[in-house]
Amino acid sequence: MKVVLIVVFTCLGFSAMAQNEDLPYYQIEEESSSYNAGTMIARMIDGLGFRYFWATEGLTISDLEYKPSAEARNSIETIDHILNLSNTILFTAKNKSVEGINLSELSFDEKRALTLQNLKAASNLFEANTNVSQNEIIFGSGENIRKFSIWNIINGPISDAIWHCGQIVSFRRASGNPMSSNISLLTGKVRS
Repeated sequence: MKVVLIVVFTCLGFSAMAQNEDLPYYQIEEESSSYNAGTMIARMIDGLGFRYFWATEGLTISDLEYKPSAEARNSIETIDHILNLSNTILFTAKNKSVEGINLSELSFDEKRALTLQNLKAASNLFEANTNVSQNEIIFGSGENIRKFSIWNIINGPISDAIWHCGQIVSFRRASGNPMSSNISLLTGKVRS
């Protein structure tokens, strides 16, 4: 029986690893050969995506419920916020008004995958964009529309999401499940 359990858990571990490698940002792809505003924003998003992938990899229910104080958000609420930020980044890359996401029916795994997919799609759009000055962050519609310069995507949603990835890393460390030490944030690769 013990051998069967070991085999099952080993297979589940390999299955989870294979699924994770199918998600964007297991590692950061090679950098663009050109330098322009679009490729720079794309690379910032890639750095965020890599950090988010590993900050959220292997979180347990206990990790998701952890919060340092009664007034603070817990990790799953922080993950919800990052998903909304990724959505804002994607709609800015599309140069469209931000549409909300119904988070109530999404599992943690679905939220994680959607966040990573949003970031990858936004990165691809910005990398291909040779004139990002035309992009704006757009909230609302009709008479209730608010627009912000493309500059605000950097100091707003991208920086905010990076900040919150750090919170998740800190929270998971405090709840006894630290992030893997095999991650190189400098290179965007997994050390073997």
